[in-house]
Amino acid sequence: MSEPVWLVWAREIQAIAQTGLTYVQDPFDKERYEMLRNLAAQMMAEGSNVDVQKIENLFGQQSGYATPKLEVRVGVFDAQNRLLMVREVLDSNRWTVPGGWTDVNLTASECAAKEVWEETGYIVQITKLAMALDRARQGHMPPEPFSVTKLFFLGEITGGSPTTSIETSEVGFFAQDNIPQDISTGRITPHEITRLFAHHANPELPTDFD
Repeated sequence: MSEPVWLVWAREIQAIAQTGLTYVQDPFDKERYEMLRNLAAQMMAEGSNVDVQKIENLFGQQSGYATPKLEVRVGVFDAQNRLLMVREVLDSNRWTVPGGWTDVNLTASECAAKEVWEETGYIVQITKLAMALDRARQGHMPPEPFSVTKLFFLGEITGGSPTTSIETSEVGFFAQDNIPQDISTGRITPHEITRLFAHHANPELPTDFD
């Protein structure tokens, strides 16, 4: 675990409270789960220096059985084996591979292809699930308040042309020895980039997981 222990505990308490509030029948137990949710918010606020009311509002928007959120990222390579990357507007224009949260009514691979199209202007065919990773185990910074599972796909360009979007300010291809230094570590890590190159070089590699 690369995350602070207070975050791990707060996240787990929040998940217990959210799931409990989903199924609770007894009004006294409901009050106890709400107290647990408030405790989790206070722990997270204390550790992160974020206003507790903002965190309580964030937790209050969650309902149903607590499960990890799902994110997709895509490794796309050109004929020179260079990796497609974008500057992410929301993270001070740092570099990452295309991707984002999954959408309802779309499969994970459909979401992956959609993200590439929206962020880069390229049409891709998804060819492989390269990695299925728990975000908290990979050293991403800053940490997320909720658990996140990250799916990394490989995709082949079938059309389109480089185009920026409201989410991206630049689109480019980079060789493995020329990856930008200012990467968006909340979205991708150097190790994950290395693994994308490895899966591209050897498509027979099994999917990385955990």
